[in-house]
Formats: sequence, structure tokens, C-alpha cells
Amino acid sequence: MAKKLENSLMNMFLSLTVICLVVGALLGWVYRITEEPIAKANADKQTAAIKAVAPEFDTVGEAVVTTSSNGLEATKFPVFKDGKPAGAAVQVITAKGFGGNITLMFGFDNEGNLTGYNCLAMAETPGLGSKIPQWFVEGGKGNVIGKNPGKNNLTVSKDGGEVNAITAATISSRAFCDAIAQAYGVFTETDAKTAATPKAYAAEADSETGDDAGGQEEAQDALNNETNNQ
Repeated sequence: MAKKLENSLMNMFLSLTVICLVVGALLGWVYRITEEPIAKANADKQTAAIKAVAPEFDTVGEAVVTTSSNGLEATKFPVFKDGKPAGAAVQVITAKGFGGNITLMFGFDNEGNLTGYNCLAMAETPGLGSKIPQWFVEGGKGNVIGKNPGKNNLTVSKDGGEVNAITAATISSRAFCDAIAQAYGVFTETDAKTAATPKAYAAEADSETGDDAGGQEEAQDALNNETNNQ
């Protein structure tokens, strides 16, 4: 009886081993077959995102991964036209959004003028901060396209800047302006906070960021205060 049980366990072990080997081989084969198409699809998606914000180009240079002055990862994609530098697209993350981190990509020409932007990820309030993708484009109420963060004060008007904030969403608008400063700092390889953010911003940011208060009730109070101040 003991020998029979031992044989059964051995057969089970061998069967499981064979199954694992077959499954592993199949997974490896599927990975090899799909690796190249997936990589190409990701590269095409990235190129499309860059094309949507950057100046006209025919070649994207090697991505440069760095850390912006807020300590979060940023990526610069230099672009070229006929072999000459045409500007860059810069992807940054700002942690100052009302709903958390916001990931944006900005385009700059050789002079540092903004040529476009794209919101890649955010969790801002629907109908308020969620208007970021439409509010600051050409034709939008807070248009920043064509402006230069090194020459223009691209902070919200409440902070003495030139940017019209999204109605009832000053925190989200400040986060967007902060992202511009971060991206410009990466583009020019200077400290973004020094280059484009006035001292008044730092003094007010902590008092208005609702999610720093530690709860949903405090966050809602901050949003209500923003609405009343408009």
C-alpha cells in the first residue's frame, strides 16, 4: 500500500513537472512572438504623444530620464528636423493636484516657447480640475500656448501671474502651472522652481492643498473655499 502511494505521488510529481515545463515553454514562445509588436506599439504611442505637443520634427532623439526640482522623475525627448534641433517634449509629474499626482507632457521650441501640452494621467474633480486638457490650449480661457516660461509669468492671476485659473479649481490650475515650471526647468536644465515660480506660490500652496489636511472633509472644505473666492 505504501509503495502504491509512493508511486502515485511520484507520477503526480512527474505530471506536474511536465505540465510546468510545457506551460513555461508556451509562455516563452508567446513572449518572443509578441515582444516586438508590443514594443513597436508602445514606441508608436510615445511618438504620437510627442508629435501632439512638440514642434514639427522628423526624428526623436534618445530619451533623457532625469529628476525635476520637485524630486519626481521627468523625461525629455529631444526632437530634430532635417538633422537640426527643433525643440523637445518633456514629461513631468506634479504632486500638487487636488486629487493627487498629475502627469503632463509639454512641447517647447528651440526658444523655449510652449508649443503644446497633453494630460496623460490625473484624478482631478470632474467638471472642475478635470478641465485641464481643454482650459489651457489655444482658444481656451487660460491659453498658455506660444508663451515662454522664461519670459512670461506663467502662474495663476491670483498669484500675480498671467494665467486665468479654471473656475472653482485654483489648486488644479496651480498644479498645472507648477508642471509647466518643472518641464521648463528640465528643458533648460535649470531649477524650475527658481526659474518660473514666484515666492508667493510657496507661501499659499500649503494652505490651499486640500488633500494635505488629512481627510475627505478637509479636502471638500478647501474646494468650497476655492469656489467662494472666485
